[in-house]
Formats: sequence, structure tokens, C-alpha cells
Amino acid sequence: MNLLFWIFYSILALFIGSFLNVVALRVPKKESIIFPPSHCPICQHRLSVLDLIPVLSYIGLKGKCRYCGTKISPIYPLGELLTLFIFLLLPYFVGYNTELVIGYPFVMLMIAVTLSDLKYQIIPNRLTYPGIVLLFVLRLWIHTEAIWSYLIGAFVGSGFLLLVAILSRGGMGGGDIKLFFFIGLALGWQNTLLALFLSMAIGAIFGGILLITGKVQRKQMIPFGPFIFIGTIITYFYGEEIWRWYLTLVI
Repeated sequence: MNLLFWIFYSILALFIGSFLNVVALRVPKKESIIFPPSHCPICQHRLSVLDLIPVLSYIGLKGKCRYCGTKISPIYPLGELLTLFIFLLLPYFVGYNTELVIGYPFVMLMIAVTLSDLKYQIIPNRLTYPGIVLLFVLRLWIHTEAIWSYLIGAFVGSGFLLLVAILSRGGMGGGDIKLFFFIGLALGWQNTLLALFLSMAIGAIFGGILLITGKVQRKQMIPFGPFIFIGTIITYFYGEEIWRWYLTLVI
């Protein structure tokens, strides 16, 4: 594909990332993602076109509102750049086939819930429930494994975290449990197990670092969504290679 296509694709990805920011920051507050138009959350001033250019506006304004000088959350450029990064990787790892019909809504929802969890420590049902329904319907037509594999993955992933929540008496949020039901429908049972392992391992490592450095206190809640995102995306892109390496190592 030519350079012009990838330039257009990258710009589109950045604007989709900007939209995902709106979804992630408004849905948990039960606000419309359409009205009112984009505005500063502090001074309520409606943003101009120059304020809405992904990443560049943030850099040009030095991370501050043009109208009141309030600092703009770094979540905005993070969401835009993260979407660009994942969108560029997606066709390469998934391939130019029907799985992309699953891949795009899958990664878009994962980005939105991750940003929401970072900002509010909430993974909204208003995002995961529609995502579960959409992915279930799509999987009826598009699947590289038997459909039961995805259903088992959904119940295994969410069931394991539900067990953790029960045993830890609330140490795992309900949003994480429902999110893994969604993830199971995307990955199938084997890769769901891998995503669970990677998410918890990465979370434990980062949690330990934050605890040692004093960034968090013992028993202080930290959002698990970002670790789920990292573990799940690694699995979605590299799952087969990781399983192949593991089986070779064991056998």
C-alpha cells in the first residue's frame, strides 16, 4: 500500500483516538458523547477547530487550555497516540482478512475502558455490555476456532476473576470481571488464559514497583484495566508465538 494511504490511515486513527477520549471521559459520568460539543471541563468554553487537532493542539497549547490556562489532562494525547500505535500494528499482526472486523471494535473498546479506568478507576457497564453483544454476534460469523472456544474463554476469564474477587473480598472490581468476558469472546479459551496470566503478572510487577517506590500505599486500590490492556494486546498479537515457545520449552 502506498504512503498516501498510510498517512490518511494514521490521521484517521488519531481522530478515532480523540473520539475514544470523549467516550472514555463522558460515558462514566453518564454524559452524552455528542452534546454538548467539545469544551473545556473547567471554564466550559467551546473548543475551536484549532483546539481539536489530535496531539498537535496539545503540544501547541503546551498542555493548557487556550481560554483559562488550566492544565489539560495528558490522557487526551495518550489516547490519541495509543490508538494510532495499535491501529498501525493491527493489520500487520492480524492480517488483511475478516478477523479485522473483530479486531477494530475489540481494540477500540479496550482503549476506551483503559482510559476510563485510568481517569476514574471505573470500567463502565455502558461500554462492556454493548461490546459483549457486538462481539458475540460477530463471532457467530467470524471465527478461526470453534465458537465454543470463545464462549469457554468468556466464562473462564470472567469466572476466574470472579473467584479472585470472592476470595479477596472485593480485591477485584466488577468491571474487570465483565471486561474479561468480552476479552474471552475475542481471544478464545487458550489465549484468554494467557491474557489472564500476563495481566496479573504485569500488574504484580508494576504494583510491587509502585509499592517499593512509595507511589502507592499497601492495600491502596490501583486500576487494573491498564494491565489487562497490556496483557491482552500482547496476547492478541503474539499469543500463538508465546504458546509455541512455551510448548517447545516444556516438551
